[in-house]
Amino acid sequence: MNKKIRTEAVDQLFDAILSLQDREECYAFFEDVCTINEILSLSQRYEVARMLREKRTYLDIAEKIGASTATISRVNRSLNYGNDGYDMVLNRLKED
Repeated sequence: MNKKIRTEAVDQLFDAILSLQDREECYAFFEDVCTINEILSLSQRYEVARMLREKRTYLDIAEKIGASTATISRVNRSLNYGNDGYDMVLNRLKED
């Protein structure tokens, strides 16, 4: 894990996120904290990760959701060499 992001301010942000109780609270908080494009970029990366785990091709992903091959490659690198954050969440949501 990147130690540079482990700061008190980031801890406070994550604590704030963990305090959110439902999707509407998430919308309210994230619309205040992020730009619309930032939210859409985050959601696109998550969708790319989900599709990569479904064994979809780069071309299929790019055509379906408009992600660039650079974004798809970056997400793929995180899936293969990252901290398993995507897989942790994808597996939890698959169980629901």
